[in-house]
Amino acid sequence: MAPGIPHQLMADAALVEELAGVAKDAALLHGVQMRTQESPNSSELVTYAPFTLFPSPVPRGAFQQALAVQVHYNTLVDRISQDADFLQAALASTVGVDAFTARLFKIHQQVLEEGTAQPVVLGLNRSDYMLDQKSSGPPAVKQVEINTFAASFGGLASRMPDVHRHILKVAGRLEDSGRILDNGSAGGLAKAIATAWELYGSERAVVMFLVEDRQRNIFDQRCLENQLWSRNIPTKRRTFGDVSKTGFLNPDKKLFVGGQEVAVVYFRNGYMPQNYQSEEAWEARLLMERSLAVKCPDIRTHLAGTKKVQQVLAQPGVLEKFFPEQAGVAEQIRATFAGLYTLDLGPEGDRSVDLALAAPDNFVLKPQREGGGNNLYGADLLRVLQEVKGSEERLAYILMEKITPAPVHNILLRRDAPLTVSACLCELGVFGAYVRKGADVVMNECVGHLLRTKSSEHADGGVAAGVAVLDDPLLF
Repeated sequence: MAPGIPHQLMADAALVEELAGVAKDAALLHGVQMRTQESPNSSELVTYAPFTLFPSPVPRGAFQQALAVQVHYNTLVDRISQDADFLQAALASTVGVDAFTARLFKIHQQVLEEGTAQPVVLGLNRSDYMLDQKSSGPPAVKQVEINTFAASFGGLASRMPDVHRHILKVAGRLEDSGRILDNGSAGGLAKAIATAWELYGSERAVVMFLVEDRQRNIFDQRCLENQLWSRNIPTKRRTFGDVSKTGFLNPDKKLFVGGQEVAVVYFRNGYMPQNYQSEEAWEARLLMERSLAVKCPDIRTHLAGTKKVQQVLAQPGVLEKFFPEQAGVAEQIRATFAGLYTLDLGPEGDRSVDLALAAPDNFVLKPQREGGGNNLYGADLLRVLQEVKGSEERLAYILMEKITPAPVHNILLRRDAPLTVSACLCELGVFGAYVRKGADVVMNECVGHLLRTKSSEHADGGVAAGVAVLDDPLLF
C-alpha cells in the first residue's frame, strides 16, 4: 500500500465518496479539465480530466534519476536531429515499408536539399519511464519512449499538485499533503517557446498552435497559451486546413497564415497518419517546414523521436557517437534503456523474432506510431509477428522487452465510473526543453514531470486514449 495512504482510508466507502466529490470540484476549480466527449468543440461542456483520488508512491531515487538524465536526453535528441547521415541509416529499412515515416522522410530530404531557413531550434519533449521490478532488488528506471512531438499534459500536470494537496488535507493527511511536489512544467515549456519567439525577433509575429479541428484536450494547451500571453506574446490556434487555405511564404521565407506573420509553429497535431486527411495537409506541413518560422518540432526532430531510432540507439557504441568525450553521460542514458531488438531482415532480426515467438508475454511489439494504443502484447503480438515474420512488413516494427512495474493501489476518478480500489501501474514522464541558435545552446532544462496511472488490466494507452489518468508522485 502507498506510503502515507493507509489501506483503511481507501476502504472507508463513505469517506471515499465524500473525498471524490471534493476532488472533482477541486479539479475543476484548479483547471484540471477537458471538453466533454459529447461536445468536444464547446468550452461550455466541460468535465474534470480523469485523475487518481490519491497521489501514488514513487521511489525518490528513481524519480531523481529520471529528472537528472533529462538534460542529456535533450542534447541527444538535438544531436540526432543534426546528423542527417545517422537518420538516413537508422530509418533506411523503415521508410521502405512504412508509408507514413517515408512521407515524413521525404519532407526531411527536401528541406535538406533546399537548406534550412531557420537556425533557431526549439525542442519540447517528454521521456516516459516505468519502474521495472523483475527481482527483489530496488526498481529500475526503464524508458518506454521519448516523445519529441506534441508532448502533452504539461499544462494539466502543473495544476495537479494543488488538487492532491487539497484532497489530502480534507482526508486529514496534512503531513502527506506537504510532500506533494510543485510542478513547473507549464511555465518551463512556455519559457522555451518564449525564448524561441524572442530569438525570431519580431514583436508582431505570433506563436501558432497547430491543432486538430476537434480538440478535447484544449485546456492543457490553454495553460501554455496563457503563460505566453502573460509575457505579452501573441498566440493563435490554426489547423492544417487554415494553413492550406491562407498560408504562404514571402520572398524571405517568412510564414504568413491568415495574414499574420508566424514566429513559432508549435505542433500539437500531425504525429499520426490520420492527421493528414488530404494532400493539402501534407503540402501545408512542407510549407511550414520550408519557412523561416521556428518549428517545434522541426521535421528532423520529429524523425529523431521514432521508435526505430530508439532501437538503434540501444546498439553497442551508438550513444558514444553522440557523446564522444562524455562516456559517463552515455552510461547514464543507457542505464534507462530496456531491451530493444531489431526486426530487420537477417540473422539478428530472425533471432529477435524467435525470442518473441517463444515468450510473447516478455515483449512488446511497437509500430512507428505515437498517441497511445498502438503497441501489441501477448496474443496480439504473437498473431501479428507470425503474419509478418517472413516478410519485409516486419521492418515497420521494433521489439522491446516488456517492463514489469510493481502494482500500486489507488482509486481512479472517471466520469460515471465506480469508486473502487484498483491495482494500478504508473508511468513517469519527464519534460525537457531546449533552444539552440546555430551552434549555441541557449537553453537546456528539465522543466517538470507527469505521472500517469492506469488499471493493471490495461496493457497500453494514455490519458488522451481514455485509459490512463493523471496522478502525482508521493516520494518515499
